[in-house]
This record gives sequence, structure tokens and C-alpha cells, in this order.
Amino acid sequence: MESYGFDVTRHYLGLDTAWRADFKFRSSASKVSEQSSTIHTLGINSEMDALPAIGHACGHNLIAIAGVGIAIAAKAALEKHDLDGNIVLLGTPAEEGGAGKVALIEKGGYKDMDLCLMCHPGPGPKKSSGVGPSLALTGIQVEYFGHTAHASAAPWEGKNALDAAFLAYSAISVLRQQIKPTHRVHGIVEGRDWAPNIIPDYAKMRWLVRAPSAAEVEILKERVTNCFKAAALSTGCKMEMRTDETMYDLRQNTMLAEEYLDIIKKYGMGPNSMEGAIGGSTDFGNVTYELPSLHPSYAIPTTPNGGNHTRGFTDAARTKVAHECTLRVSKALTVLGIRALTDEKFLKEVKDAFNPNK
Repeated sequence: MESYGFDVTRHYLGLDTAWRADFKFRSSASKVSEQSSTIHTLGINSEMDALPAIGHACGHNLIAIAGVGIAIAAKAALEKHDLDGNIVLLGTPAEEGGAGKVALIEKGGYKDMDLCLMCHPGPGPKKSSGVGPSLALTGIQVEYFGHTAHASAAPWEGKNALDAAFLAYSAISVLRQQIKPTHRVHGIVEGRDWAPNIIPDYAKMRWLVRAPSAAEVEILKERVTNCFKAAALSTGCKMEMRTDETMYDLRQNTMLAEEYLDIIKKYGMGPNSMEGAIGGSTDFGNVTYELPSLHPSYAIPTTPNGGNHTRGFTDAARTKVAHECTLRVSKALTVLGIRALTDEKFLKEVKDAFNPNK
């Protein structure tokens, strides 16, 4: 970004892998005018993350370059057409469970933006894009501490931490029958020093609780937590639990979404049919509660059963055609961003449509 004329701040706001690139342009008219006018700021995100063992299976390689492309193109548009505007590109780490954007929000990283844009690839119809919601999410880590014993000679002397995890897992599996179709609970079990002839004294579980809103997540989280507590009580194990920051649902700005869906037609794209589909979660949802924002999804070619978080998607995200799809969306978002920077009436409508209520 420095090579394209941006001022770059490394380790932004104390996050080792976050960065910020700034560009400010003043038009000829502004330079000679004696009256000061408000200069608006376009915010853009370049997510940087990957998944253990399967790499860019959520397309962060494409998300990152989309942000870079939008910022560079918006800069070129301001310079070519002599328009006032500020551009801020944030390199945001740790989306896959680390809630990097939440940390940046808490440190004021989005305060000077008028709006913020990014995009995300996925499977879907050719040349399609959508502006649907995502699920809110909270991560829970549970540890059970028991007591080892010889599994055959004296099992009654032990307290089985793996049994506690097994009971919690089974209880949540039964709970799923009584939760709403739009809710999701899923997790894994981990351990250490396990052997079949030793009663395990330690087990760890990592769970994700999702629902269409943060308020629903809180209710569901309490029901899931009761499963953990019951398992500890029934096995005599000690339990320790830690809850992560909640990622909010995506609250797409309606005015930005409407304009974006109109713009993509000029690039041969159309809306997809997955607007109400249950999908993943993102810490950009928290950004949408802070300021007017848009986070469209867009389709890249994938193989059957090769959607996000699969090895097949890793392969799809590295193809030339996936990059071409990303460039089309980047162009559309650039047009959207420039309109917001330069059209006061439109920007007011965007801000009037913003709803910060959680």
C-alpha cells in the first residue's frame, strides 16, 4: 500500500498483525475555497486469516486482495476526477474465532469512518452476489478436571473427565431437537495423555453457539451451559468455562445494499437466491452495529460439496476465475464507496438507515 501512495501504520492499535493504510485527497476547489467543508471517509477491510490444516478454505486470500483493490481503485478515482475524500483500509486479523475486528472496535479503529465495506466469497450461481445476514456467534471453552486411576484395577478411585465431556456432548446432541431450526451448536473434544488403561483426568471441549441475533445467542448459550454443568455434577469433575467475545449478526445497511445490487448489474452480475440461508458468522457483524456497513457475499466456482471450510474451497479460491469474480465485486464496491463519498444526499440516506440498537 505504501508503494501506491498510502500512509501505512503497522501493528495498528497494538495488534501485532493489524495495519492501517490512509490516503487523503483534496480537490482543486477545496484548496482554493475559503469555506471549510466536511470531507468524508470511506472505510474498507482486508481480512487476513486462514484455517488450520486446510488453509484458505474461507477465501481470505480473496477477501484481502478485494480490500486492497477497492482502496487503490477509489484512490485513483478521487485523483482522476478531482474529488474530495479520505480512504482508510484496515488489515484485520483473526476473523476465524479471534474476533480481531472486535478488538479494533474497542480501541476506536472505526471511529473516523463514515461507512465501511468488504466482501466474502462462497459457492453459488455463476456471477451472483448477495447481501443477506449472518449468524451471531459465541465461542465457549470448557475444561473438565478429574482424577486418574487404573482403569481395570481400581476404576472407582478415578473421576473420569472424558466421561464428563461425553455426557456434555450427548446432552447437547439431545438439546438440538428442542432448539430452533435457525440455531446452531457444534463442538469438538480434546485431551492429553489419554490411554485406554488410565481413567482420564482432563478433557477439553470447544463449542460454537450461533443464532440469528446476539440476544438469541445469549439465551441458547445458557441452555448449552447447563449441559456442561450437569456433566460435571454427574461425574464429580471440576469444571472451568471461558466464553469468547460475541460476534454479532450482519446488519446490512439497506441503502448500501440496494445501491450495490443495482451496481452489480453493470458488471454482468445478479442477486443470488440465498438471502435467507443459514450460514456462517463474522466479526464484521460487530462493525455493522457501529457504523453503516455492507458485507456482500459473492459466488466463485466450486465443486459439489466444496463450499466454505472444505479443502475443495481452498482449491477453488486459488483459481484464476475466482480472482476474476473478486475483481468484479471489488469494482462494484468501489463505485458504491465513491458515490457515498461524493453524494451528500445518498450518504445522508445511508446514515439515516443505520440502526445501532443491539
